[in-house]
Amino acid sequence: MKWAGLLLVAASMPALAQTAPAGDLPPPELVNRALDAQPGVQAAEARVDAARAEGDALRRGDHEIMAQGTLSRRRVDGDGDYTEYDTTISRAFRLPGKARLDRRAGELGVDVARNNMEDARHQAALTLATLWYDWLTAGELYRNAGALVANQRELSRTTRRRVDLRDAAQLDLDQAEAALAMAEAQQADAAAQRDRARALLAARFPDLPLPPEPPRLADPALPGEGLERLQTLIVERSHEIGAAVGTAERQAVLARRARRDRFADPSLGLRLFSERGGQEQGAGLFASLPLGGGHRRALADQAAAEAGAAEAERLSVERLVAGNAAADAAEFRSRLLAWEASRAAVRRAEASAALSGRGQQLGAIDLADRLYAERQANEARADEIAARAAAARLLLKLRIDAHVLWID
Repeated sequence: MKWAGLLLVAASMPALAQTAPAGDLPPPELVNRALDAQPGVQAAEARVDAARAEGDALRRGDHEIMAQGTLSRRRVDGDGDYTEYDTTISRAFRLPGKARLDRRAGELGVDVARNNMEDARHQAALTLATLWYDWLTAGELYRNAGALVANQRELSRTTRRRVDLRDAAQLDLDQAEAALAMAEAQQADAAAQRDRARALLAARFPDLPLPPEPPRLADPALPGEGLERLQTLIVERSHEIGAAVGTAERQAVLARRARRDRFADPSLGLRLFSERGGQEQGAGLFASLPLGGGHRRALADQAAAEAGAAEAERLSVERLVAGNAAADAAEFRSRLLAWEASRAAVRRAEASAALSGRGQQLGAIDLADRLYAERQANEARADEIAARAAAARLLLKLRIDAHVLWID
């Protein structure tokens, strides 16, 4: 991995070249930039701006100055023609308490939008984690298949030489070459999976520079923060919960606002008029008050019901996040044990394969038994890679969810 060079090329900033990757993960600076460039994150940031504008509109209110006027020409028989006009300037005013609720609704809207933006970034980080470990896992499986191909190719070569020396039967060569062909097919399939995983990762995160080959999968271990602490942080720092709490509170504010709106806002204004060509002029105050009815009552009932639904959804989100955190922590413990068991299985399978190889060279066992032992060792290594990747994926998810890695 030439991460330092990638940092220089990608960021053109000397400071980034000093950052080393943590284990098998890309440098945090590159990850943060890739996440910020995600369209979903940028869309969520734009919605924060939209929420700020909406909050400003709520603070100012939707009542504006209304100007109304008429200009007419009147003819009076025997008295002549007269130009007359009538002008009214008015504005509605929010009743006490409504403006405060509108401001609070606007503030909560911005808070919800910010939480949704952070959650969008969080989801992008989880997607990156999934695609990243897909690539690393495929790379490990390809390397494992390549090692098997090299081993089977050497076995085929030595078997052919023994057949030429009449020290082995043609059947042994056929078995060795068949095993080599199967190993090459396995390697080709692993290469396809590796290339597909890299292509998906590069397409979804084009701003993240990738090394030529996938890094090695690191061995998983219990996090330094402790699983219980991570589980607590996941709930405390969840932006999904924050958005649900803010939405519930905002809907409650809007319900109170709708109840107050059953009493309509009055309009006050000034009326100026001129009649009979200016012979009669006057000025007066103008007032209007809509009389609320069943429509406003229904809107208030609707807002109250939506507030109740938002509160229920808040509780559901809190339980979902807490439940997933507990499940992930419990699963990681089991995944770690499974990986340790698979690693022990690899040691035993490789020891058995080595013993079978020596036995076959000495003529103590058949080539078929040796090939079987080597297949078992290969499968054990593949199972260990899968178990290691599963534990590593889950650990990374826990740390992302707890906002101790990639997410501030």
